[in-house]
Amino acid sequence: MTTPALPNIDQLQELPLTTPPFSYLPQTWGWLVLLLMVLCATAWWALHRWRRWQRDRYRREALLMLEGLEHSLSDTAGRLRGLRQLPVLLKRVALSATSTAAVAALSGAQWQAFLTTHARVPLPEHFATRLFSLAYAPDAEVLGIGESEVQTLFAASRTWIETHHVAV
Repeated sequence: MTTPALPNIDQLQELPLTTPPFSYLPQTWGWLVLLLMVLCATAWWALHRWRRWQRDRYRREALLMLEGLEHSLSDTAGRLRGLRQLPVLLKRVALSATSTAAVAALSGAQWQAFLTTHARVPLPEHFATRLFSLAYAPDAEVLGIGESEVQTLFAASRTWIETHHVAV
């Protein structure tokens, strides 16, 4: 009786991969046109988003500055500086948004009308008057403004900066 030879692992051979029964390439030029249209639409959307992001850079910078002003309200000297800088910040945002020299000359009722017409949400009724008093009132009067009114002013300013409408 003879013992059969055990198979050796070296005798195994790798099986060749079979070719698929179909081609991965599209058979008609319509698929290529569709792919090009999708790529063009994606490129247009990306360019549009990038331009909007570049255009709204002044908003991001203004919101960072507003956040810094809010943090400075904790001590007395910083509170006075923060309250004095709020109207300046809003005027800078308006100048950046519209790029017209006519905005620089606005004050009082005209400034309130400008802020209201460019806001997407209603502003407090005497918002521009309070901004005027923040800019020009004596230090004691500015420091005497209540905490709730200061928070209301800062919240309205933040909302206006985030949502104001700019004609493109």
